[in-house]
Amino acid sequence: MTRRSERALGLLFGSALDLLIADPRRAHPVAAFGGAVTAAERRFWADERARGALFTLAFAGGVAVLGVLVERAGRGVAVALSTWAVLGGTTLAREGSAMGDLLGRDDVPAARDRIGHLCGRDPEGLDRDGLTRATVESVAENTSDAVVAPLLWGAVAGVPGLLTYRAVNTLDAMIGHRDDRYARFGWTAARLDDVANYVPARVTCLLTALLAPLVGGSTPRALRAVRRDASAHPSPNAGPVEAAFAGALGVRLGGTNVYGGRVEIRGVLGDGHPPTVDDIDRAVRLSRLVGVAALAIAVAVSWRRR
Repeated sequence: MTRRSERALGLLFGSALDLLIADPRRAHPVAAFGGAVTAAERRFWADERARGALFTLAFAGGVAVLGVLVERAGRGVAVALSTWAVLGGTTLAREGSAMGDLLGRDDVPAARDRIGHLCGRDPEGLDRDGLTRATVESVAENTSDAVVAPLLWGAVAGVPGLLTYRAVNTLDAMIGHRDDRYARFGWTAARLDDVANYVPARVTCLLTALLAPLVGGSTPRALRAVRRDASAHPSPNAGPVEAAFAGALGVRLGGTNVYGGRVEIRGVLGDGHPPTVDDIDRAVRLSRLVGVAALAIAVAVSWRRR
């Protein structure tokens, strides 16, 4: 079996594992990595970009070296296990559907308790409409971050690509904030994540638009929302993806979000109605469809690479 066929089959089997068993509740490799980052940050943190850059590159570079060694030792099996470890599509769909169920029953307190599984917004100030919007936006953004991006990086760079991408994305989630503690220390992590997600986010936009009719949406409307509204979002990657979902679903996203007491006022994405509970289900279905299409692209790319 050739290296490229091993990579393609590894991506397929790893995606099947994610579908069957999703993320383990305990002892997940990404959680172990996050624990190591937290422990190291306590000792290494300083309010300096240079210190943060060294911290970020040490962790990301170390994971890249580990990925090379793992792929050499396990080849196709290593690709499959690494794909399973970094993919989050099944868990994302389950969490989105769970939020839809809770909000469908008007169980706002339980939904506030659960929204932290999807995003880092302060739940106390979120009403039913706010929780619904947060869910749709989080499903959209994480379709790119947790599904499309790792598959594409796995296709072009194998195990090192899979593991390093997830390391960079995790570092951004942990220290890539704009608050007083991380504005300098986390700058490199945030910018590196922007670079790593630039192409995957655009692929996600295109797939979202193309697949919109399968959930009762419109391809032209999705593309129009991306062109018109994406720049209103502070993130160069989340903005286009959330705009694409807004246009595809015919809803209006964006507005004021609160993270750890820090208020972010974002522009409006899309020109439809505010999202409803039914739109959560449509967003989850669209996310799954985009994931399947991204897997097909990743397999095709890996099969053709020499």
